[in-house]
Amino acid sequence: AIQNKNRTPKTHTQQQPIMTDPAAALEAQIKAQGDKVRAAKAAKASKDDITALVGELLKLKADYKTLTGKDVPGAPPAKQQGKQKSKPAPAPAPEAGVTRLGLEAKKSEDLAAWYTQVITKSEMIEYYNVSGCYILRPWSFAIWEAIQAWFDAEIKKLGVDNCYFPMFVANSALEKEKTHIADFAPEVAWVTRSGQSELAEPIAIRPTSETVMYPSYADWIRSHRDLPLKLNQWCNVVRWEFKHPQPFLRTREFLWQEGHTAFATRKEAEDEVFTILDLYHGVYKELLAIPTVKGRKTEKEKFAGGDFTTTVEGYISATGRGIQGATSHHLGQNFSKMFDITIEDPNSTTGDKLFVHQNSWGLSTRSIGVMVMVHGDDKGLVLPPRVAKIQVVIVPCGMTDANKAEVQAHCEALEKSLCKAGLRASADMRMNVTVGWKFNAWEQKGVPVRVEIGPRDMKNQQVVAVRRDTGAKVTLKNENLETNLQDLLNTIHDDMYNRALVERDNAMVVVNEWKDFCSNLDQKKIILAPFCG
Repeated sequence: AIQNKNRTPKTHTQQQPIMTDPAAALEAQIKAQGDKVRAAKAAKASKDDITALVGELLKLKADYKTLTGKDVPGAPPAKQQGKQKSKPAPAPAPEAGVTRLGLEAKKSEDLAAWYTQVITKSEMIEYYNVSGCYILRPWSFAIWEAIQAWFDAEIKKLGVDNCYFPMFVANSALEKEKTHIADFAPEVAWVTRSGQSELAEPIAIRPTSETVMYPSYADWIRSHRDLPLKLNQWCNVVRWEFKHPQPFLRTREFLWQEGHTAFATRKEAEDEVFTILDLYHGVYKELLAIPTVKGRKTEKEKFAGGDFTTTVEGYISATGRGIQGATSHHLGQNFSKMFDITIEDPNSTTGDKLFVHQNSWGLSTRSIGVMVMVHGDDKGLVLPPRVAKIQVVIVPCGMTDANKAEVQAHCEALEKSLCKAGLRASADMRMNVTVGWKFNAWEQKGVPVRVEIGPRDMKNQQVVAVRRDTGAKVTLKNENLETNLQDLLNTIHDDMYNRALVERDNAMVVVNEWKDFCSNLDQKKIILAPFCG
């Protein structure tokens, strides 16, 4: 059994399942039930199931009002007799022959609904029966694999080795670094039972791994010859968020990499912080076609227990707000002093000890959510070519009974040729859906290039290539087709990046006076301003 052990409760997160305040306990139940209702609606559960969930939610709200005499905080006020507003007209039913397979929400009008529809209808995410946890389907996991492959190769060039540490943390280890864990305490999930038996000591599930790894570092590092120690692990972590879980962006379990390194000198450690930050910038620029701003967090926002935190931040034009992309922390000697990670001073004749200098750095699947929001449009997902599971989809067109076999064979041969050339290509040979249906489906899934081939194209030894990002069509000859398609994919990547860069830079302003600060924020601007710390 897993429960949240919150030693410093915060009323806005409601992580503690066992509460002495009945009102707070009811409010937590209401929020959890609300999550269930939203998940059921997003997953298109049956009407009966949704009605049952809504009924339970209304009952909990009624119980809360009976107990406190007030509505649930944040809930709309109860309707007053004689002042009932007319209900808005229901959304019109689709016309005959029109399906609801496409997006129904617009990015500029309802970002939250649009985002949910994009990630579900493109088959990136499936909702799970534990609120705040989600299934990453192959279409999204392929993006994470592409990020893994690129970043893993880059850190190995720096001498970083991969490893794996257990996900469970002893309570004694967490208590050892109270300053560090204080920020995570409201989010820590605890294992308290084995079967029906209570554990002698609760065991935490890692929210991050400093307290998991550093006792071993203390055993492994004895001399300056043992340094630098550079380890990374690809793993999951659990942070029991109650603040409106959102797939990819804020989830209770997520995938990430976390690097933990130790050095003999502060300069070595600080140099690595910025080297890793450049690599995170590279992930967003070279793979996801997203410009980021590299910077340093404030003292209040920095990593708990660290000396300073650096970050790459993206810009979401639909909200006019920044979003954290990845962080690289310099921990100084804070953790080495706590866990007694020392080396003998090579310049000392009396055996003096030196505490090592440490860093930690991490990038998570949040990056996929950032990509969706930056590039997606009202047709669905728009995938940068370098992370797309399928870069080129081939769709046979204009087939008749007389030429069907010939056109299909040509498409299958082209698929093999492109794959052999290193492109990720797939021919859509389904016969149970129309060509137009295929066009819409692959647009919704964000495939960068659609190649159309019909009898006339075969006769003219050409194909028609359609870009997902702009909708532009270009005719390409069969000769050097593989090279020309690869060039087109590179052009698409560059164009996507440059569009996002122009959009961000057009929203960036310098503010020197407080009177201009809030007004620019309201205009969805990114603000560069003096800050006293």
